[in-house]
Amino acid sequence: MRTRIRLAALTAGAAVLAAGGMMPTSASATTPASSTRNHLFAFSGIAYLPANVDLQPTASGTWVNTGLQVTLPSAGTYALDLDVRARLQGVPPVNTYMVARLWNVASGAALPNSERILSQLIDTTSAGAGIIAKNTTSPISERITVTGPTTIRLQAQRTNAFGASTIAAIWSDSAGRTSFRFGRIF
Repeated sequence: MRTRIRLAALTAGAAVLAAGGMMPTSASATTPASSTRNHLFAFSGIAYLPANVDLQPTASGTWVNTGLQVTLPSAGTYALDLDVRARLQGVPPVNTYMVARLWNVASGAALPNSERILSQLIDTTSAGAGIIAKNTTSPISERITVTGPTTIRLQAQRTNAFGASTIAAIWSDSAGRTSFRFGRIF
């Protein structure tokens, strides 16, 4: 019975941590909260985009490494949670958008289904209507199971369906951070 209570407390604590919450002050009657927290926090972390990333110089549809990455420290199942700030600008008529995805550096492949549209501008008015622009912050949440230490990187691309962007960038500054959190859940 005690093992079941401890396991339930650890599972509940991991779920709270993965959701971005605080650990409870007492994990169970038999397990001190500090040892539970130290164990769980050893398998979690957060990183911030080290510098803004300009996607404009690369060809439309080209994936770009952003410099934002985390290393999952050991085998297990991890919850990944990102907030990605995008800046997009163009002159109508235009249809341009930005997409991000997670890249497993060890396997050299994208995490399946991790692609998210960050921002899109569609305006079919005639030329000379003026510049249109937007800033958006988009979430990416995924789970991954790894067999050992694994680095996961954020990649992004801009795509011009018609017209062209004049600014396409991933930003992180005091007006809004691009961040990457992870927590082991199993």
